[in-house]
Amino acid sequence: MNEAVALVVAYLLGSVSFAYLAGRVRGVDLRAVGSGNVGATNVFRTLGRRIGIAVMVLDIAKGAVAVLIARALTESPWPLLAAGAAIVGHVYPVWLRFRGGKGVAVAGGAVIALTPLPALIVLGVWLVLVALTRYVSVGSLAGAVTYPFAVLAFGEEWPTLVFSVLAALAVILKHRANIGRLARGTELRLDLGRRRPPGAPA
Repeated sequence: MNEAVALVVAYLLGSVSFAYLAGRVRGVDLRAVGSGNVGATNVFRTLGRRIGIAVMVLDIAKGAVAVLIARALTESPWPLLAAGAAIVGHVYPVWLRFRGGKGVAVAGGAVIALTPLPALIVLGVWLVLVALTRYVSVGSLAGAVTYPFAVLAFGEEWPTLVFSVLAALAVILKHRANIGRLARGTELRLDLGRRRPPGAPA
């Protein structure tokens, strides 16, 4: 019973779209501006840096909280499954007709709670590449690819390794359009100094 509760709570937590709520507070439907994606990157570009940072922190927090609740209620491997449920909730939120974000921030929060040391490696890779390239997608993809190797390097148990591979694949699949734009040279760089006009991809 506790296992089912942990998974349902994790999914519902993941389904809370702070990006969408932030947009609505400002009178903007993020699904109709920018990339149409209800994620932190689109918030940065359409609503500005402060709100973007707040949304990113909240998305990270909900991933971590989902794992911590599962740990309090269950034993391994259920916290891993709860992490997956939170990511699924963010990408396919029940409140928004299953049209959500790409799951990077919520996955980051879950990873921090599950595997703190590998998470630091992934965070470092993400920060360095975003700072160097100003492509959030490049940092996200590189972080996703790095995570299974970091999990392996720190000797985590095999269920965690399986989770890391599946999470990495999920992030890569959700970035298919970004990969195409990177290949064509049309991917937009992150500009923290100004908002992007409606219709710009994120």
